Amino acid sequence: MPQRTIGQRKVGPALPFRQKVHVRRGDRVKVIRGNHAGSEGTVLQVLARDNRVIIEGVNERKRHARPTNANPEGGIIKFFAPIHASNVMLIDPTTDEPTRVRRRLDQDGTKERISTRSGNPIPRPGL
Repeated sequence: MPQRTIGQRKVGPALPFRQKVHVRRGDRVKVIRGNHAGSEGTVLQVLARDNRVIIEGVNERKRHARPTNANPEGGIIKFFAPIHASNVMLIDPTTDEPTRVRRRLDQDGTKERISTRSGNPIPRPGL
């Protein structure tokens, strides 16, 4: 990570910048690389600063927690860990196939996502 400077002083590492991620929360995606390649799921959360996404049913992890006041039982906690956004492709809802996405500017100035395979617009996910 590059060094951040103020005048002549070296202050510390530069803060990472937010990346533009091609999927949104609620999109259906297919994992194309890694241990979970071929599996499909819904995007639960987008971590734009890390360029990662959390997908339902993909990369499930277990953590052993000891009993605390907040969680008196303790035990094994299951959660979905994030994977890199470059390892997923958006699924076109009309053809149910993974596709790349283009953006088109409509007459009224709103942006619309377009499937590169079918040319059909991809609706915003209803959350």
